[in-house]
Amino acid sequence: MIVYDNAATPGWRIPVAKPARTGCTPPASFEGAAAIPMILAANANAQGSHVGEWRHRDAWDRPASNLQNAIRLARIAEEGKFDLLFLADGNGVRNLDKPDLFAATSPSDRPAVFEPVTLLSALAMVTEHIGLVATTTTTYDEPFAVARRFASLDHISGGRAGWNLVTTSNPGDALNFSKEAHAPREDRYARAGEFAEIVKGLWDSWADDAFPQDKASGRFLDPSRVHALNHKGAHFAVAGPLNAPRPVQGHPVIFSAGQSEMGKELSAQHADCVFAIEGTIERARALYADLKGRLPRHGRTADSLKILSGVTIFAAETAAEADALFQELEDLVSPAVGLDYLSKMIGHRMAGYPLDGPMPDLEDEHVGPTGIGKAILGVARAEGLTVRQTYKRILPQMAGNLFKGSALQVADQMEEWYRTQACDGFMIAAPVVPTGLERFIRLVVPELRRRGLFRHEYEGRTLRDNLGLPRPANRFFAPGGAA
Repeated sequence: MIVYDNAATPGWRIPVAKPARTGCTPPASFEGAAAIPMILAANANAQGSHVGEWRHRDAWDRPASNLQNAIRLARIAEEGKFDLLFLADGNGVRNLDKPDLFAATSPSDRPAVFEPVTLLSALAMVTEHIGLVATTTTTYDEPFAVARRFASLDHISGGRAGWNLVTTSNPGDALNFSKEAHAPREDRYARAGEFAEIVKGLWDSWADDAFPQDKASGRFLDPSRVHALNHKGAHFAVAGPLNAPRPVQGHPVIFSAGQSEMGKELSAQHADCVFAIEGTIERARALYADLKGRLPRHGRTADSLKILSGVTIFAAETAAEADALFQELEDLVSPAVGLDYLSKMIGHRMAGYPLDGPMPDLEDEHVGPTGIGKAILGVARAEGLTVRQTYKRILPQMAGNLFKGSALQVADQMEEWYRTQACDGFMIAAPVVPTGLERFIRLVVPELRRRGLFRHEYEGRTLRDNLGLPRPANRFFAPGGAA
């Protein structure tokens, strides 16, 4: 077990004693070890998953752009044998006119966050096993730059890099890239598909044995083992080859999060993992079946795509303690903050609607976010929620799902989602950082292990190994030296 005694990251331990079982026995059909371990990813947002978190007494002080906090969070997650850390990102700042509302803004829109690949390169130096996944947009970046960035991170980390492919949800980002307006959704997804194809082609520029670097013969590289992409398409012209060796994983793991029709099709064609947010287990099962069902059309098998459900977890020794923490955080949020966050998530300004009136029926399309927004509106419509009830519903989990209770209750919920094909694992956000993640690892992880659902040690050395994903073959070079 790692103990940290650096002055900048005070010492701490995660006890591994198993909690006593008191009731909450899982259904008989759930017994036995899982054939494939449940995937656990940690949301690396240093300000937690609740809008009121940063004001809580247990939250980190001064979390903005704090490297030591990021290091500690990565080590906590690795000590818990999590598969990966995930960093959201964007290219703009929102709410400058409302400084009290920055906590209601997602990490991708905040004014004091690290560029994610830079941060993950630093975290690669202080971790050994955990995957490192960063967000980069296909709308305001270039394929060659992204391919090089993530190939470099994969080499630096020894094969632990992942790229979260996004098309950008904030229309205001366009103004930072010499654009007068955000591109229409159809154009963004068309560009994203071509972008992903180029990036994968660039990662295959060099055969795995292209760089012998033999001092005795003086042969640094084999010029017969390189392929120039020479791509010319609707959106890009890229000659190649990439000026980086083939990544350790062949291709860094590609993640996506789109739940619109175009987003799901993009994921089915290019993604290895999908982050999904659905308000109920029934909706999650339907999405799971939908995404897996698309794969054969692209020559893929069901196990080639892993689906992670976004969830905020309030875990405590007892359900009453979890309820108390939940209420403490709720009490730190004003209606103004709640309305602002709700407006962002559904892409529609809500300030003019009565707090205790019904949520409006908003079916109009817009260029901002829609997948999560539609899920929120669907839950509000199905349950007849008011505006106030809707923002109170989403604030504790930043629009994701919410599991709350004792370790056994939380484990029961996770097991049901996992066993009944609502997901292959979870993107876990802690309501308060770092104590929420520490508490989850101390209380819930041992219970998941007792049920045969989660690992005791890492299975392999790369992120692909641990996720159960094969290393992609090079499309231009066959094994054993043939082109």
